[in-house]
Amino acid sequence: MIGSPYQIMWLVVMFDLPTKTKPERRRYQRFHQFLLKDGFTMMQYSVYMRFCASPENADAHRRRIQANIPPEGEVRILQLTSKQFERMEIFLGKTRVEPEKEVPQLLLF
Repeated sequence: MIGSPYQIMWLVVMFDLPTKTKPERRRYQRFHQFLLKDGFTMMQYSVYMRFCASPENADAHRRRIQANIPPEGEVRILQLTSKQFERMEIFLGKTRVEPEKEVPQLLLF
């Protein structure tokens, strides 16, 4: 069973990284690939999200992000409870759509 909606977390990572030079583009790609390998999905351009089953799990992913931040640019990490995340409103044009749902977790005993 998944925990309380106040314990389940979502991490949202937003970033602006320079891409003018070839090394900057490489660092951007490395950070982008790191996020995907760490289980994040793209929400919008330069905005990624990840479901975390607990605050401790969210903290572990946050520390991994901090260890992989490129030397230039800006990275922001927003940690939300599942309850806060479900209140997000999403509009595509004037049509409202539902936010992403929690990922079902496999429990091992």
